[in-house]
Amino acid sequence: MKDKRTSTPMAELYSEGRKHFIELVPDGGARLDALFHAAPALGELAVGVVYGHLQSRPGLDPRLREGATLAAIVAAGMVGPPLSVHLITGLASGLAPGEMIELVVQASAFAGFPRAVSAADQLNRLFAEAGLASPPPPTPREATLDFWERVRKGRPPIPVQPQIKRLLRKALRLSVHGTSARNVVVECFDAESDVPTALV
Repeated sequence: MKDKRTSTPMAELYSEGRKHFIELVPDGGARLDALFHAAPALGELAVGVVYGHLQSRPGLDPRLREGATLAAIVAAGMVGPPLSVHLITGLASGLAPGEMIELVVQASAFAGFPRAVSAADQLNRLFAEAGLASPPPPTPREATLDFWERVRKGRPPIPVQPQIKRLLRKALRLSVHGTSARNVVVECFDAESDVPTALV
């Protein structure tokens, strides 16, 4: 007998969300199946909303979306599967481990120290399981600002092209935006203007 059921919007969202989750998380399909074994309807709802609908919205880039998610997880005091899953999806979305720690530190002022300490303790374990350094290296933004200061003082840690050196020394201020766990966009400003004089 043919199944006459039609695909529902929720089933379509779940299908898209599952596909997206599997792209982000190694062995993601098996993880979802195990997590929602007893409650497949909950899996359809959660995966459909979070990875089918929210992840496809164009208003935030994946890094910022994962950063907001991690902060909310810390604020809610969830240190089990949500934190471990979003560590993986955060890394896959381009968050640096140091940025995750900064999110926990930032959330501590608003969510309370007990929740932040619980999240930090769980991240110690999760970093170790993932083979990540703990404490993690400086964030891309931190490393860039430190590099700028060293160039300005005439002590660059690595050889720097003369034109880049001139731009960095001339800049009165920088605006540094992380774009991935290893990349930043640097806007150089040499006056009180809102228009950068250079992008690096």
